[in-house]
Amino acid sequence: MKIRPLSIDGAWEVTPVQHGDPRGLFTEWYRFDHLAEAVGHPLRLAQGNLSVSARGVVRGIHFADVPPSQAKYVMCVRGAVVDVIVDLRVGSPTYGQHEMVRLDDVDRRAVYIAEGLGHGFCALSDDATLTYLCSETFAPTREHAIHPLDPDLAIDWPADSPQLSSKDAAAPSLASALADGTLPNYKECQDYYALLNQV
Repeated sequence: MKIRPLSIDGAWEVTPVQHGDPRGLFTEWYRFDHLAEAVGHPLRLAQGNLSVSARGVVRGIHFADVPPSQAKYVMCVRGAVVDVIVDLRVGSPTYGQHEMVRLDDVDRRAVYIAEGLGHGFCALSDDATLTYLCSETFAPTREHAIHPLDPDLAIDWPADSPQLSSKDAAAPSLASALADGTLPNYKECQDYYALLNQV
């Protein structure tokens, strides 16, 4: 398993070793010890999610209040998506920047997304299926979103006509969320990561 940091602090790409023969395939798609070594602490497993999307569906950009927010380990088990991680942490050196990683059922890569980062994706195939391992359970009062088509994010979504949920279509812009004080603070996130690293 190869774990490499992405350009945004708190985000990692995980590439598993696949063992295949005429019978099929086997891979370790998650190892808590390897991830903990890279991240600095184990991923607390509080909830598992499954998401199925049609081609051209864009979901995100979602994030949650820190603390405790919700760290995510995301993998595509069927089809393909472009996964997008956005740094929404005010004061971060990469604030407002994003990174895109293709997740599919060929390379079977995963991404780890730390607390305070924004997350979204675009389905490149029909029935694109993602699994999420989450560090906290879903808490509607702490959940937020930024409009995924906000020009300030400048995300080049690979869809001619992105399909959004009504919730995502009504999400505020990055500038509005900043003005409202909704966005995570980089220093507070760093302090929270340090606390997790002591566990």
